[in-house]
Amino acid sequence: MFLVVLLIFCMPLSVKELSDRFEIQDLLYQYADIVDQKNFDQLREVFTTDAHIDLTAYGGSVGDLEYTISYLKQTMIERIHTQHLNANIQITVEGDHALGRVVCFNPQQCKKAQQNQVFLLGLWYVDQYVRTTKGWRIKERLQQKSWTFETPDFLKQSFS
Repeated sequence: MFLVVLLIFCMPLSVKELSDRFEIQDLLYQYADIVDQKNFDQLREVFTTDAHIDLTAYGGSVGDLEYTISYLKQTMIERIHTQHLNANIQITVEGDHALGRVVCFNPQQCKKAQQNQVFLLGLWYVDQYVRTTKGWRIKERLQQKSWTFETPDFLKQSFS
């Protein structure tokens, strides 16, 4: 029995499993780059058309992909710069579906704040991914709040 358990934990990932994980990681980095560059229409390349996206942890929107794109176009103009840094990427793949939990460290610079204040957000993305004919896509994204630092006064109410 011990040998069977040991073999299960010591078995290397297959090339397919490694490929799936790398493709999903690339998807996460692509999302971060799209948001940081404010190319929100390109989010259609990382989400499914029927995606459910919940960004309410920091006062954002909840809804489908098109609503989210519209929301980000309207609200992210207040941010001069953002940098979505992903880490501690945990992915579990089962066939054509996968689950993920991703840490995001997100420094931002806001032009409504005095002297273009820089503030920091710590959060997790809890995701569901699905393999499509166009590759892996995010089917569901839930933002979970962790911490904030030096939040501008005009944003504090939406972050509480």
